Amino acid sequence: MSTLNALLAVAAALAFGSATANAETPKLGTPITEQDIAAWDIAAMPNGAGLPPGSGTAVQGAKVFAEKCSVCHGEGAKGGTVARAPLFGGRPITDGIDTPKTIGNFWGHATTVFDFTRRAMPFSAPRTLTPEDIYATTAYLLYLNKIIGENEVMDAKTLPAVKMPHRDNFIIRFPDRI
Repeated sequence: MSTLNALLAVAAALAFGSATANAETPKLGTPITEQDIAAWDIAAMPNGAGLPPGSGTAVQGAKVFAEKCSVCHGEGAKGGTVARAPLFGGRPITDGIDTPKTIGNFWGHATTVFDFTRRAMPFSAPRTLTPEDIYATTAYLLYLNKIIGENEVMDAKTLPAVKMPHRDNFIIRFPDRI
């Protein structure tokens, strides 16, 4: 095949290929609606934007944790067979990069605890906890880390106001989102 014939063949393939690309789609799936997007747009920002209505205390959270979280995280969040590391305590991060990171010595915002729990827990059934369960579990974890009191109510107003011990040691990537 000559170079000219090869070029003509490529040009024809491109012409017919682009016509095919502009043809009707195979109609796979369905268009996504704003309601579909809203169901997955569940980010809880450090300033409290995105937190749902509801509330909970550490006392309530201890019960939820025992029932739904201790299977992986161990009794009292001390570490379990799946999630071996405890969720509280720990040396200060200033002791070195290899220091085990916990909610109390590393996490910068209490809303991040809520957000992570809401999205990913319990591991066997993510996104099945109610907002009350999540607020209560978050309060329990903050209490275990000696950040809040046992009977302090966590809700959309109080949770963002919690001052985490390690908060000022982060460089905020998107400060306008806080």
